[in-house]
Amino acid sequence: MPFEFARPEMPLAARMRPHTLDEFVGQDELLAAGRALRMAIERDAVPSMILWGPPGSGKTTLAEIVAHSTGAHFERLSAVSAGVADLRRVVNEARARERAGKRTVLFVDEIHRFNKAQQDAILPYVEDGTVVFIGATTENPSFEVNSALLSRARVFVLHALTDEDVGTIVDRALTDRERGLGAKETTLEGDARKVLVGLANGDARAALNALEFAAASAPVRDGRARIDAVLVREAMQRRSTSYDKAGEMHYDTVSAFIKSVRASDPDASLYWLARMIDGGEDPLFIARRLVILASEDVGLADSGGLSVAVAAQQAVHFIGMPEGFFPLAHATLYLATAPKSNSVGTAFAAAMADVRETRNEPVPLHLRNAPTSLMRHLGYGEGYHYAHEDYDVKQHNLPPNLSQRRYYRPASRGAEPERTAAPDAKKRRSE
Repeated sequence: MPFEFARPEMPLAARMRPHTLDEFVGQDELLAAGRALRMAIERDAVPSMILWGPPGSGKTTLAEIVAHSTGAHFERLSAVSAGVADLRRVVNEARARERAGKRTVLFVDEIHRFNKAQQDAILPYVEDGTVVFIGATTENPSFEVNSALLSRARVFVLHALTDEDVGTIVDRALTDRERGLGAKETTLEGDARKVLVGLANGDARAALNALEFAAASAPVRDGRARIDAVLVREAMQRRSTSYDKAGEMHYDTVSAFIKSVRASDPDASLYWLARMIDGGEDPLFIARRLVILASEDVGLADSGGLSVAVAAQQAVHFIGMPEGFFPLAHATLYLATAPKSNSVGTAFAAAMADVRETRNEPVPLHLRNAPTSLMRHLGYGEGYHYAHEDYDVKQHNLPPNLSQRRYYRPASRGAEPERTAAPDAKKRRSE
């Protein structure tokens, strides 16, 4: 069986690990009564699967429950330290058990850390049923797991636990006299429970680790260890965060940041900026995104946005963090509240489409330089109109096959209509 007897020296999070589906807290969309995965477990018809979810959401626990509920042998490998040799050993042992009528659940933690060859090494034994494979990952399997392995395993998405779920787990640990802290008469006083649950950020393991540390150092009065909010904050040290600078949360958060600035929502823009900074994101990465936003989404509606964004990048590079949040927030608010125009990007995309999809005609003769007599004799530069002599004279500057193309279509917001007004209208206003 995969579960160890809860020894006193084991961490609280390990002692409190659920042993059955009924003890499991959270993930109701997968494990509530009548759900497909729960029925598969109860009917001993579990497929190979990949569990994708944030830390502390129950991936390892669920894998152990699967093995326990189906009477299978549980074999756990960590992709951080295991290799192909370890996989071969597990497979050989699984074959011996299979001959004795017992199945093996192979659980590979952090499967995204296996390289292609290591992931490929699992495939034959998943296909022939030698093992029931369960992989766990915090990263998007679409990017981190080989398509061949993905096609042979169901992907189940686990979500961060709700505050209510974490509170239930904390309460259970406080009252359980055999595996938890119940025998030590430990209490959370005032708003300590609320603070603990909030700082855990959906991570049950983080909540239990902090609770255990706080209980060990809590003052004892009237025979009870009393934990207040101050002690909880000291025990947690830092809010548990699922932000990963190279993972799914990185891309999701920066996407939310960009779209909030584009939508002219300064409050949401600042919130996602703060999430990135709190998660340890590279401030120069944020600055680069702001520079892109300044041209892509503000553009000619307020050309000052590009100057502000570039200045923010230079300021962050110059002063560093933590004070670098000032210029980043400055640029974020400027761009979020600025008028918006995407004419720069759409105009360039239209021009590039013609470059790639139409015949690349020679440069018209009147637009070519003529530094030699031969080139002048061939007509280079002939008929060119020097624009500063008369701004009202029009000449064709596109190749003949594209002479009617119009790429730039100005937006009607901010400074752009003024910048692109007809020359005669500008002239009348100046007189």
